[in-house]
Amino acid sequence: MSAVPASGGPPEPLAPLEYSGASQVGGPLLVVHGVEGVGWDEIARVRLPSGELRHGLVLEVSGDTAIVEVLQGTGGIDPDLVSTAFEGRPFDIPVGDGWLGRVWNGMGEPLDGGPPMLASERRTVNGSPLNPSQRDVPSDPVFTGVSVIDSLATLVRGQKLPVFSSAGLPHLQLATQIAAQANVAGENFKVVVAAMGLTHADAATMREVLESRAASGDLVLVLDTADDPVVQRVLTPRVALTIAEYLAFERDQHVLVILADMTSYCEAVREVSAARGEVPGRRAYPGYLYSDLASLYERCGRIRGHAGSVTLVPVLTMPGGDITHPVPDLTGYITEGQIVLSPDVQASGVYPPVDVLSTLSRLMRKGVGEGRTRADHMALAAQIIAALARSRAARELADLIGADALTETDRIYLDFEDAFYRDLVNQSPDEARTMPETFERAWGVISVLPERELTMMPAASIAAHYRGSLRKADGPAAETGEAPEPSGDDHG
Repeated sequence: MSAVPASGGPPEPLAPLEYSGASQVGGPLLVVHGVEGVGWDEIARVRLPSGELRHGLVLEVSGDTAIVEVLQGTGGIDPDLVSTAFEGRPFDIPVGDGWLGRVWNGMGEPLDGGPPMLASERRTVNGSPLNPSQRDVPSDPVFTGVSVIDSLATLVRGQKLPVFSSAGLPHLQLATQIAAQANVAGENFKVVVAAMGLTHADAATMREVLESRAASGDLVLVLDTADDPVVQRVLTPRVALTIAEYLAFERDQHVLVILADMTSYCEAVREVSAARGEVPGRRAYPGYLYSDLASLYERCGRIRGHAGSVTLVPVLTMPGGDITHPVPDLTGYITEGQIVLSPDVQASGVYPPVDVLSTLSRLMRKGVGEGRTRADHMALAAQIIAALARSRAARELADLIGADALTETDRIYLDFEDAFYRDLVNQSPDEARTMPETFERAWGVISVLPERELTMMPAASIAAHYRGSLRKADGPAAETGEAPEPSGDDHG
């Protein structure tokens, strides 16, 4: 294979050295022999005889052999007639405010008919995880406008909080809603959405919902559809995070990054790994999937001396609803909690269908309380979760022995659970609730319980916000808290 000097050609110039021919073409990969001075992750430009120019990345170099991942795919490439040039630098993108208010594909090319992004400064999309010694503690909330999240699993600036879902659940709708209405109470705030593997219908819906926020210049949408090249899907979250890092740490913005669907991303990584002939691990995913996910998730956070922050919400689907599947399993090791969507809650007609007892924000305590949300926030959340656990036990008992055999208090807890999903959790996909409204609803729900059951609430909070038991009970049990003796009919 010979190397020839690059000469005239298309307007976009090639690198000085161009290699003619390829020894092998398969899947998204191109194998080029006889190369010199080529490095891993370097940009390659692949020229077809027609003059068409495609982009690629060097995945591996062994001696004088380079394996190139062609971003637009290898369809139509004749290994004898193709030529490849290497640029001597990794894949990078220009950075600046020009990304805002626009729609781009996974390689940073415009999808909205506007001009390409131009800037004097460029950055590699691989970035690097934040130095642990320079990390600042995540603090202060990001308000999503979704009551069940803001009240019970508060998102904190600098946190990575995934959404675990299953096929058929509205995880994409929830992610779009959060992107459309999230805020940080008047401070500089931007949203970057990376959507991967979407159908054209879902992509059109997302663009429509986010149109108004994008028009205000507060949002960047990086869009990858199911029929785009699989290699582009691998680049999509990296492009989004590179944009977010610039906005956060150079422009002092608080940035929320939403990555959906990370399962589609991981399947793309698996496909590329299989094309390279690597030894598969669990469920045929590559053994380095954990490090690959960590290289993305750990790019969020706060840095000492910088006012901005990057907050991450990865959204993923669990195949077959299996939370032990490698994608949710490995994501859970890296992130700080999870929001779990439930088919059972969805079947009851509640949106968003959050399974509260499986949901957790490990950094919530860092972002709520006096001066951030409200002094009683943490206690109120703990009381609601404890009451939900009690109501679930009562419902399981009712399924076993019948509702008539429950104590009066157990029946009240069942009423509480109904009120919780009806009045606090359930809301429209286009409804943005403020924190005062969410607290008002939460206290309305907890007031279904008798005051004696509010064992986690400070007396001052009860005096200020408790509305008295909203469920009227007859007989002495309402005052004493003791269950009435069952009648003979109860044993029949």
